[in-house]
Amino acid sequence: MAQKNEIDPEKIPAQKTDNFCCSHNHEAGIKDQAYKTFKPEIKEFSGTQRNIKKKHNQNDIESSCGCCAADLFEEKEPAKRRKHIYIISISALIFILGLYFNFFTTYKLPSEILFLMVVALSGYKSIPQGIKSFFKGKFNINFLVTIAVVGAFLIGEGAEGASVIFLFYIAEFLEERAGERARNSIGALLKLAPETATIKKNNQKLEVNVETIEPGDIVVIRPGDKIPVDGLVIEGNSDVNQAHITGESIPVTKVEGSKVFAGTLNGEGYLEVQVTKKSDETIISKIIKLVKDSRLKKSKTEAFIDRFANYYTPLVIGMALIVATVPHFILGLSFDTWFYRALVLLVVSCPCALAISTPISMVSGITAASRKGILIKSGEYVEEMQNIEAMVFDKTGTLTRGKLEITDIIPLNNYSLPEISQIAASLESKSKHPLAQAMVNYAQESNIKLKEIKEFESITGKGLKGKINNKPFYIGKKSLFADNIEYPDEIIEKLENEGKTTIILGNDHHLIGVIGLSDKIRDTSINTISQLKSRGIKTIMLTGDNQGTARAVKEKLALDEYYSGLLPEDKVKIVEKLSSKYRSVAMIGDGVNDAPALARSNVGIAMGINGSDVAIETADITLMNDDLSKVDYLINLSKKTMAIVKQNVYTSILIKTSLAILAIFGFVPLWMGVLVGDMGLSIAVILNAYRIGNKTRK
Repeated sequence: MAQKNEIDPEKIPAQKTDNFCCSHNHEAGIKDQAYKTFKPEIKEFSGTQRNIKKKHNQNDIESSCGCCAADLFEEKEPAKRRKHIYIISISALIFILGLYFNFFTTYKLPSEILFLMVVALSGYKSIPQGIKSFFKGKFNINFLVTIAVVGAFLIGEGAEGASVIFLFYIAEFLEERAGERARNSIGALLKLAPETATIKKNNQKLEVNVETIEPGDIVVIRPGDKIPVDGLVIEGNSDVNQAHITGESIPVTKVEGSKVFAGTLNGEGYLEVQVTKKSDETIISKIIKLVKDSRLKKSKTEAFIDRFANYYTPLVIGMALIVATVPHFILGLSFDTWFYRALVLLVVSCPCALAISTPISMVSGITAASRKGILIKSGEYVEEMQNIEAMVFDKTGTLTRGKLEITDIIPLNNYSLPEISQIAASLESKSKHPLAQAMVNYAQESNIKLKEIKEFESITGKGLKGKINNKPFYIGKKSLFADNIEYPDEIIEKLENEGKTTIILGNDHHLIGVIGLSDKIRDTSINTISQLKSRGIKTIMLTGDNQGTARAVKEKLALDEYYSGLLPEDKVKIVEKLSSKYRSVAMIGDGVNDAPALARSNVGIAMGINGSDVAIETADITLMNDDLSKVDYLINLSKKTMAIVKQNVYTSILIKTSLAILAIFGFVPLWMGVLVGDMGLSIAVILNAYRIGNKTRK
């Protein structure tokens, strides 16, 4: 069960991660755990858009098997690719010519020279790396192949030695080509956000680099432009295609007050956007960073394979030495035969395919999720989602829209509905509370003119008061009218049993009205809860609302449990209690008060559009379009990803073991060991991992 601890990010040391068969040490400060700390100032996403692009080639994340040269996120230039093709073509011609001299003429020396030329061309990189690794006390595939090539020439099998290094070079090239989808996904993301933008300043429109734009600046977005930064629309309206960010298939209409994201495409309208985030803090920057860093925090399966590596490679070398020496020195068998078989054993036992089986699958799953508008911080959470037994939901803003609307206005003491609406909206217009905004919106929609308020006062924790035409009025909770004998208990109880929030309006003499407000349940909430329950996952709601409101929502959604009247620390305690009862607990929320509970859960999921920055930074997964139905998708993605991880791991072990046994008994030549046991298997593992992305698209 994944556990998350609150850690001071300044005290997190740099950690080493060992490549499986290369034993390369990658120094990386793993600060993902800092997200679990409830601190809004924690920011992991450093570097501007340009810096991201500049550092793209320098800080690329290598696959677990760096020895296979499968640098999955390095952008390969066409010129470099052509160089590989030239080397393969020339080596192939020389190799064929060498085979001709070796098998069809009596001139053996030219054939050996030609085979050595193939080794020099195809092994120009891997052989020096193998020798360097040996002197550093590390035994990687480059070293194993170097031994195989040298050994083949020593026993007079130059053709075998040349074929090994030639096929190995092709394997490296094909693995890079097979891994280009992941690289291209990063490249496509990098191209989404433009490097320049037009801003309005001092009544002028200036084109500037996005790095120089600061929060508060006004950016002009013309029809057809890509939006360069995150911000809020302050003028204009248009349809914006934001499929790359939120996964929504159709353009979304943006009006004044709407959020827009860098990298999205404006339609035919004109927009002016007030910048809310710097270029290195935009959602698209975070997506790029998350996908590139998805390997730094290993899943449990990947961590196990890495630990297994510490024993596997020395064991293989030891077995090869036994195969090369024991049959000859103890049983008196041919040294050349068993030395050759030992060389084959070394090559076919290279665990490249096994090493890359998990990370390549995790990266494929994370990139597939990002295309659906879901940000996952590491493979750890892809794996953990399949273990969830209890799903905990915040109510307001998660199960509900988080936007209150007037549902009932009940006049008392001969006041009319328009009078109550006018007095209530006039008083609430002086407040910034969500209840106040709902009342003001209602008045605007009903074309009700607001009255001038004098001697306005906010009574903390109770409500508001003010004078209209020199007459005092009050609006707020029951506690504001505690001494009023006319308190309408039956009306209040009825509204609260329907899941509504109530506010009371009165004057110095009596109550004049009761107003009911409701936060509408999201369209996707009912289906999401139903799907989770069909999987046997318990559904629990946490809310600070009163019991009546909470119970009404619980019944509408058919939730298993609910807890009402909670403070942030209460939510944490309940999540801790549930964690002791269930194998794994996920928490979904959107507010600052949800952040501690998100950090405590095994998987914290934040609502991305309307969620607070603190909740998004704290969470492990973010739903960018606030679509709860994506929770079911996440569970499916987790199961598909882990199924393919198991396929890759089990297939690699089975084929490697079979080839190793066959090699010992002389049924596998060197060239076949490379072609099937290394190159073929590694490519098969990579292509199988990409099925995750294909399934996601379907």
